[in-house]
Amino acid sequence: MPAITLPDGSVRQFDGPVTGTTIAASIGPGLAKAALAMKVDGELRDLSHQVARDAAIRFVTRRDEDALEMIRHDCAHVLAEAVQALHPGTQVTIGPPIEGGFYYDFHRNEPFTPDDFAAIEAKMREIVARNAPFARQVVSREDAIALFTAKGERFKVELIQDLPEDAEISLYSQGEWVDLCRGPHMRGTGDVGDAFKLMKVAGAYWRGDHRNPVLSRIYGTAWRDRKELDAHLHQIEEAEKRDHRKIGREMDLFHLQEEATGSVFWHPKGWRLYRTVEGYMRRRLDLADYQEVKTPQVLDRRLWEASGHWDNYRKNMFMATVEDKDEAHKALALKPMNCPCHVLIFNQGIRSYRELPLRMAEFGACHRYEPSGALHGIMRVRAFTQDDAHIFCEEHQIAEETVRFVALLSSVYRDLGFEGFRVKFSDRPAQRAGDDAIWDRAEGALRQACDTAGVAYELNPGEGAFYGPKLEFVLRDAIGRDWQCGTLQVDFVLPERLDAEYVAEDGARRRPVMLHRAILGSFERFLGILIEQHAGRFPLWMAPVQVVVATIVDDAAPFAEEAAAALRKAGLHVATDLRNEKINRKVVDHIDQRVPVLAVVGRREAEERSLVLRRLPGREQETVTLAEAIARLAAEATPPDLRG
Repeated sequence: MPAITLPDGSVRQFDGPVTGTTIAASIGPGLAKAALAMKVDGELRDLSHQVARDAAIRFVTRRDEDALEMIRHDCAHVLAEAVQALHPGTQVTIGPPIEGGFYYDFHRNEPFTPDDFAAIEAKMREIVARNAPFARQVVSREDAIALFTAKGERFKVELIQDLPEDAEISLYSQGEWVDLCRGPHMRGTGDVGDAFKLMKVAGAYWRGDHRNPVLSRIYGTAWRDRKELDAHLHQIEEAEKRDHRKIGREMDLFHLQEEATGSVFWHPKGWRLYRTVEGYMRRRLDLADYQEVKTPQVLDRRLWEASGHWDNYRKNMFMATVEDKDEAHKALALKPMNCPCHVLIFNQGIRSYRELPLRMAEFGACHRYEPSGALHGIMRVRAFTQDDAHIFCEEHQIAEETVRFVALLSSVYRDLGFEGFRVKFSDRPAQRAGDDAIWDRAEGALRQACDTAGVAYELNPGEGAFYGPKLEFVLRDAIGRDWQCGTLQVDFVLPERLDAEYVAEDGARRRPVMLHRAILGSFERFLGILIEQHAGRFPLWMAPVQVVVATIVDDAAPFAEEAAAALRKAGLHVATDLRNEKINRKVVDHIDQRVPVLAVVGRREAEERSLVLRRLPGREQETVTLAEAIARLAAEATPPDLRG
């Protein structure tokens, strides 16, 4: 007689094993109609699943976040059925839900193209309208292999053969169509709804191995309703307009090329943007009592073995060799992060508790191997700079340092144009250094620090660093996308492994706690985010070209040059446009270049020593004296941390 505990605390007794469908119906017809699936003691299950023991149950309806992944999972199955109905002989492989949608990989002689999408989507809508129930069946390995062998599905057969011997093998049917799947699924294909769209097609190697057959991967997106779908499609459209690679070319900020895969060639305007943000960050760190250091880029493998990075991070590290016979025995590595180097600085000399907390910062050049297929503009590169810092402190100082760091991070994000963020708490991963007792202390200290700092967080299980738990600070940009940027990590492990110690107040030698923290993360990635956040139209203080002085007539050129020189002397980044072009052409060109201010000079302005200021891309303009323009624009271009 299972006792079913509902979210409101009420308990319902049943005479024997009972399905979710029956439980929902016993509560009321409204829930029976709305329920798509259920969570049994926190585990997502089909409504057809029989509950034979006491359990806590929560039903999943369309408005729940859990429903979104199920809609996408079921939509992938609908896609696969539609493809095989339209293109007999196509073999199916796998089709998981992913962030924002789903995909399914197919094997056929001729790859799919976007021209195929209209017919496939039409067939998918037929399958959804048919509302065939999802039915689960557990079968033996032999029966499953026989079934898919008879269908000519060799990829499914390979998947089944590679399953562990004790694995439960389940099939899901939707009418006559059957797939190998662990589930769970919603009630039927009708629950997918009509808020889906096929987006693109790409090639993919079977199981990610280039030695295997090339598959045709169809990507789609699916949502709970048309409103969500339309919002997502609008976001994609906006993202394409804001793509930092496109804007970077148009503004002449940077480029990438094969001679330095995954490394950025910064052009003058792009490097000015970089230096502006770096200068701002350096001033903020100086005021926050950080001590800036600089450490080597190439270090002996033995350091990385001692720190634990060799065992946990080797696949992402670049190696270096030397021909010098005196150093031929050394295995060298480009540093993928700065933390061990900062411990080596901490270890120079005897440290006292009076020096703690010691905040050590570095704009450190790092290199990490990323597969070429994972590289993405300047967002994901192999050579990058971290706005890295490590705080060496006593255990009782963790909470206070967390409060200070969150306040600094919040202020920086506001200055750079981001209104808020959310926080994820990432606890111990499966592969880690240090014993459970150390991790218990580290996680407990970080939770207490969050309470002290008033930081609300969501749990991100198993995603901590190998040496400690961490907070991840996630920004939301102007078009609703999330970006994980800042981190704060509590580390009891690395100081132990690298023998860091200080003299405590009682004279004893103790290990410091090491707080790893970053605000921007990678400079390159964050600048890519900034470009897309502002669509290249930066606030005046950040813009690589702040003012263009443009002439209407050739006679105004001498005063235009004089005005530009005066504006530069006031600290502004100024260019001139003296071309023999109509002013409307110049306006269009500088709007395309995302210049914030156009200062127009004609014959009259030259005579009166004035400028016509136009804020681009707007049409409004005003005439001011050169002196007034200098004062006003210089004040506006002052970085936020330097304003009174």
